[in-house]
Amino acid sequence: MTSGGKQYKVEENQDVVVDYLEGKEGDRINIKEVNLISDGNKIEVGRPLVADAEVVATIKQQIRADKVIAFKMKAKKRYKRKIGHKQPLTVLHTEKIKMK
Repeated sequence: MTSGGKQYKVEENQDVVVDYLEGKEGDRINIKEVNLISDGNKIEVGRPLVADAEVVATIKQQIRADKVIAFKMKAKKRYKRKIGHKQPLTVLHTEKIKMK
């Protein structure tokens, strides 16, 4: 599936951490951007997406990633800047991958 411009490999009853999606914990989300479906024997590849396929997921948590520090310094000029950033993320629990 694709979310936030990134591709993720998901299975049913699995937790996936994706870029932030709006919604509260417990909300259901239908993701219609499915790139490939495989059930063991049959593989269906989308061009670019699989028609009539969707992933049904529930928002499990809204979290923030570890802090990333950006530090700029110019030697001999007494110039220092330290900036921190925590990226918001969403933990999804995939319930079903279905074809219509």
